[in-house]
Amino acid sequence: MSDNAAHARYDSVFRPDLFKGQVIIVTGGGSGIGRCIAHELTALGAYAILVGRKQDKLDAVAKEIADDGGACETASFDIRDEEAVSEAVSAMAARHGRIHGLVNNAGGQFPANAEDISKKGWDAVIATNLTGGFLMSREVFKASMAEQGGAIVNITADMHHGMPGMAHSGAARAGMENLTKTLAFEWAPKGVRVNAVAPGWIASSGMDTYGGAFRAMIPLLKQNLPAQRMGSEAEVSAAVTYLLSPGAAFITGVQLQVDGGAPLGERHYPLTEHDKSEVFNGFHRAVDPAVLRGEGAE
Repeated sequence: MSDNAAHARYDSVFRPDLFKGQVIIVTGGGSGIGRCIAHELTALGAYAILVGRKQDKLDAVAKEIADDGGACETASFDIRDEEAVSEAVSAMAARHGRIHGLVNNAGGQFPANAEDISKKGWDAVIATNLTGGFLMSREVFKASMAEQGGAIVNITADMHHGMPGMAHSGAARAGMENLTKTLAFEWAPKGVRVNAVAPGWIASSGMDTYGGAFRAMIPLLKQNLPAQRMGSEAEVSAAVTYLLSPGAAFITGVQLQVDGGAPLGERHYPLTEHDKSEVFNGFHRAVDPAVLRGEGAE
């Protein structure tokens, strides 16, 4: 991956004008997977609204998108704040007339054994990874999609065998999977599709937020995957893009796992070492996290 992307373009597998004229909100758009998703959508003609809490990060991604010839705007607010979400989404819908898509990507957690998680820590992770996505979905539905339809994609996680060391995040992500199915059923009569993407271990900047023993474990994680490698941000973005697209018009209420086969197999059955799984690196501005480069946190 390269951090020198001058005059390059996102190498999407989808046609360039796929989302021409569409307005799509991407939460957590200031870094990591959200940044990549925003780049791909704008490269395909969408007008992206990047949502996050840190304006400087949003501005940096917005500049990248503008430099690459895309169009976007930013909105800085906390998705856990019901009033802030309602006001911001209402303003977006009023300004643009319609919200065609929503990607609930914002999230975060910290490693801890269940017995060491305080209620405050638990509530913070649940609010970020579950409540915030619910609030964004509800307000986008009320402000636009209830009358005009649309597509929502929620980002969850590989929590299918539990999430030891992250009980709070696992519970929230499982809740988001169930919420995805419920909203897909309830909102289908309004022409709204709701799906989810569950990334596994993805080489993204989020890895550099961890320290200590958990950080030391990250470069070794690929050994536990049938694919025997980490995933790329572009591989997650491609799944999100497909679920937002007309090609997925008959797909709703599903969770697509992008995890290199992580939940497969049994512990007693050995994995075979290999190098046959090739990475799709469509994101021209992607940079491997420092932890995978053998460096300290940036």
